Amino acid sequence: MVKPDGASPAFGARVRTLAPGLTAALLAVAVSLLVHRLVPMLPAMTVAVVLGIAAVNLPGSSALCQGPWRAGLNFAGKHLMRVGIVFLGLKLSLSDIMNLGWVSVLLVVAVVVLSFAGTLALGRLFRLGGDTPLLIATGFSICGASAIGAMAAVKGTRHEDTVLPVALVTLCGTLAIGILPLLMTPLGLSPLQFGQWVGAGVHDVGQVVATAQTAGAVALSAAVVVKLTRVVLLAPIVGVAGAIERKRQARAHLLTNAGTAPKFPPLVPLFVVGFLVMAALRSTGWLADGVIEGGALIQDIALGAALFGLGSSVRVRDLLETGLRATVMALCSWALIASLAFGAVHLMAG
Repeated sequence: MVKPDGASPAFGARVRTLAPGLTAALLAVAVSLLVHRLVPMLPAMTVAVVLGIAAVNLPGSSALCQGPWRAGLNFAGKHLMRVGIVFLGLKLSLSDIMNLGWVSVLLVVAVVVLSFAGTLALGRLFRLGGDTPLLIATGFSICGASAIGAMAAVKGTRHEDTVLPVALVTLCGTLAIGILPLLMTPLGLSPLQFGQWVGAGVHDVGQVVATAQTAGAVALSAAVVVKLTRVVLLAPIVGVAGAIERKRQARAHLLTNAGTAPKFPPLVPLFVVGFLVMAALRSTGWLADGVIEGGALIQDIALGAALFGLGSSVRVRDLLETGLRATVMALCSWALIASLAFGAVHLMAG
């Protein structure tokens, strides 16, 4: 039965269920953006994750996160993450990436591939189960939580299983903001080289900006271009993972002799296609600055709300009990990608 105003009772009930959690997530985004404006060294997305973790672990708000807010927070963590990935494409200009030169582009691709493979190997070494090694490898080698969300979609990973990888990529990216600038002088890096190192070795775009800006405009510009070169690889890596997952499910279907047709995950999720479309639009040069800035704001709001939702699933007690091996593995992966990126920077200079 449909009400006279055109809204079904089920839709209204769904909105009422989601509204408390979504409102809390949007308020957290506002606080995160304000904190970032006051303290530019703190990326808004990192603040959003921390606020989510704090909310679920503090008395009072913990009950809200596990009760009336839960549905809306889960919705934000899954669906708003995808909206944010689409608008991330507006940050990409293929002409900027081509200006790096083919040698530099190939070196960045090599860093991504080697760090991805190396992190998967570390996951097996530390005996992490399920999709956790794959999600950590994707987040660390490409673009943080956004990449984790995209990979989880093609793998059909449960929402709760993305929480630990997102927490770890946030932890290591936050450490990078504090530690890497201290290493610039001891390692003998120029501002340009430091920016290239940060762009090739730090995970999330916001974390890259926060780290590189400590060395000035030259470092920041180099870091962003190198980082966005890594972001371009999101679509092909997710596409390959989707193809492998479809083959695996088809093989499993044949072995079980199931009578029903198998339901395969998408080869490339629709929101990743949207990401590519946005990148293509940005690369044409047709979009006005106001449109690009508006897209960046939508991305910040959507990703911030998603990360608050994911952070609100991180129970510190559970993380300490179950995530110690994963944390050590993630720190090893962080050291691996930083080392690979450092080597690539010296090859670029040569």
